[in-house]
Amino acid sequence: MWSVEVTGECAATPAQVFSVLAEPEKWSEWNKGVLRIEMNGAFQAGTTAVMVLPDSTRLPFRFAWVEADKGFEDVTEVPDAGVLVRVRHELSPTERGTLITYRCEVDGPEPVAGTVGEAVTSDFADVIAALGLRAEQLGE
Repeated sequence: MWSVEVTGECAATPAQVFSVLAEPEKWSEWNKGVLRIEMNGAFQAGTTAVMVLPDSTRLPFRFAWVEADKGFEDVTEVPDAGVLVRVRHELSPTERGTLITYRCEVDGPEPVAGTVGEAVTSDFADVIAALGLRAEQLGE
C-alpha cells in the first residue's frame, strides 16, 4: 500500500472549513483540479458522486465517512489501474484556527499504486491552501 499525508493550517474554524467542504458542487470555485462534482445525493456517508476533471476525465467515487466539523473520506476505484484510492480529509482545531490534513492511501500493485498516488496527491498542498483561504474569506 502506498500512502502520504499532507497538512496545512488556516485561521478559519473547523466549522467554517467544513462548510466549504460540505458543498461539493462548489469545489471547482477553489480547487483548480476539479471542473465539477456531480452528486447523487446529500453530502453524507454512502453517497456516490462523479468528479469531472478539467480534461473531462470522469472519476466516480463514494463518501465513506462524513462527520460535521471533523471531515470526510472518499473512496475511488480505478479498475483500469487495479487500485483503490482512499482520501481522508480531517479537520483539527488549533490555537490559530484549523489544521487541515489530507491523507491518501492507494491499495494495489506497485509501481502502479505509487504512480496513481503521486498523481492524486501532487496538488494537495495547493488545494489545502486554497481551501483554507476560501474558509477564511467566507468567515469574515
